[in-house]
Amino acid sequence: MEGTPQGAAPAAALAAVLKHSSALPPESAQVQGYDFNRGVDYHALLEAFGTTGFQATNFGRAVQQVNAMIEKKLEPLAPDEDHHEDLTQSRRPLTGCTIFLGYTSNLISSGIRETIRYLVQHNMVDVLVTTAGGVEEDLIKCLAPTYLGEFSLSGKELRENGINRIGNLLVPNDNYCKFEDWLMPILDQMVLEQNTEGVKWTPSKMISRLGKEINNPESVYYWAHKRNGADYAVYINTAQEFDGSDSGARPDEAVSWGKIRVDAQPVKVYADASLVFPLLVAKTFAQKADAFTAEKNED
Repeated sequence: MEGTPQGAAPAAALAAVLKHSSALPPESAQVQGYDFNRGVDYHALLEAFGTTGFQATNFGRAVQQVNAMIEKKLEPLAPDEDHHEDLTQSRRPLTGCTIFLGYTSNLISSGIRETIRYLVQHNMVDVLVTTAGGVEEDLIKCLAPTYLGEFSLSGKELRENGINRIGNLLVPNDNYCKFEDWLMPILDQMVLEQNTEGVKWTPSKMISRLGKEINNPESVYYWAHKRNGADYAVYINTAQEFDGSDSGARPDEAVSWGKIRVDAQPVKVYADASLVFPLLVAKTFAQKADAFTAEKNED
């Protein structure tokens, strides 16, 4: 190259490769994963996620956010706020943080149902936000089981055998028939109560009634009925933002709409919730189960 001594690297290349580094902020965490030479310590392993990088670090930040929610929820209210006669619409005592849990029906179809039920059973969340399928699948599981299968099973063969596939889960079509046989008499009774007693059935009232009727402690909505059922935000999904979907959006989009406070520290973990959600509960709510039990006893 003209102006460059033979054998010497071009100045532009040298400047690019040997670029001087500015000092990182002193509080910057160093990347450090879990050392299995310490033996198998699941608590320490999950702690190490915070400094592992990629989605593991987002998981660690999600743990911090959920623990902040719990701390605020369990914090005693100020004297001018502590009025137990001033209850929420669902007749739940006011707390420093109302925790919403949103999920889709496929999570209830999966074994994540048991994690969600645990949270509701122990009064750890205040509001459930789900689809109709998120209610239906829970109740159906009380009547007949869902089975493990394969993602690759032939849809044609499954249809011929009356089997429905949800990912790698299999639900016999008979399960839905059993659900209809169970549900219709209850709906008939609810219509009678509406016509004779003036009962106004809202979605939440209907779900509570179905939870009462199913009378099965394996059900999420049994416990939602029994329990009288954003300053922080944690998302766990695999959706991407390129198509403009609400679920794919980064939390900062919700900030632009005023759905999340501008000074909040929301976290999105790009991962399969069936893997991550039980781990998140294990590092947060389950660690403070005694505190929720004490709160419930006080009420």
